Amino acid sequence: MSDESVVLINLLKVKPGKMDALIELLKQNTGTVVRTLRGWNMTRLIAAKDGAGVVIYSEWESSAAVERMRSDPRMKAYLPKINELASLDSIVGSVVFSETRRG
Repeated sequence: MSDESVVLINLLKVKPGKMDALIELLKQNTGTVVRTLRGWNMTRLIAAKDGAGVVIYSEWESSAAVERMRSDPRMKAYLPKINELASLDSIVGSVVFSETRRG
């Protein structure tokens, strides 16, 4: 993978009854920390209708930007709060195909 625009997907399995608290935490962190980080382009939160999971889809300028985010002290302080509400898995990749309905 080249060091070009990358997608970071975080898959969170939510502990029972913790969906609302997790979404609020994610929105707060995105608005106060993530949006200030160099190389961040966008974030979407996708919540499962059954309350079992949340996907964080974010786009970054490079793999280096993702690594800087992960090593930021504010992000490191935030991770234990997530772990209280959900388990977390991540993948970093690049878009290899995209299609959009036009019209």
